[in-house]
Amino acid sequence: MTPSTGGLEPGSERWRERLTPMTDSPQKARVPAWRRPTDGEHRWQVATVIVLTIAAQLAEPRQLTIHPHWLLPAVEGTFLAVLLLSNPGRINRDSVVLRSLSLTLVAVASLANAWSLVQLINALLAGREGNSAGPLLLAAAGIWGTNIVVFALWYWEFDRGGPVARAHAHRAHPDFLFPQMQTEELASGDWEPAFVDYLYVSYTNATAFSPTDTMPMSRWAKLLMLMQSAVSIVTVVLVVARAVNIMR
Repeated sequence: MTPSTGGLEPGSERWRERLTPMTDSPQKARVPAWRRPTDGEHRWQVATVIVLTIAAQLAEPRQLTIHPHWLLPAVEGTFLAVLLLSNPGRINRDSVVLRSLSLTLVAVASLANAWSLVQLINALLAGREGNSAGPLLLAAAGIWGTNIVVFALWYWEFDRGGPVARAHAHRAHPDFLFPQMQTEELASGDWEPAFVDYLYVSYTNATAFSPTDTMPMSRWAKLLMLMQSAVSIVTVVLVVARAVNIMR
């Protein structure tokens, strides 16, 4: 009789039980939180950053945004409101609809910021923008900062299947290798990556133009970080060079 392997699929009850060491010794190390099912992270961190991003988009010069000026920020605000009303607490509800809404929200924010960046570059190259250093730097700072948030959201949404999949410990292999995963004896047993960690990864990648303390492990993570670095370099080089010429 062939022994059954049922119930050992990732995410199943028996699979979760095997993640927790069966030992009577309290000195034995527990399985770290990022490798076992948890309550999930709170939504307020992500919601706060998205609200600030929407405000930054509304503050962008109208000639750099999709018309009407309020359209995409309004769509983002609507999606965020639906997510907050449907799952206001911890992000641990496994729902295809909520997952789709969350990804669409990030996609719309990405579209809005990419459009603003392309319009700014075209205007700089055509000589239609950049006559004053102050407004130019403010507009570029808004686009560059929003770009950091957008890529942080993509990292957060896709690492190990997203926040809900991480909360349920569906996947064992990380797409981003954080320092706490490599030196578990120096980190709290309750540590697990949250949105702030991905925001930090995005910021350091945008400023150093390469990974710093957190390494991308999967190909999609490497490609996203490559794309973000390229966008950051183009923005900084073109805008700062133009601003320096103006101030001279």
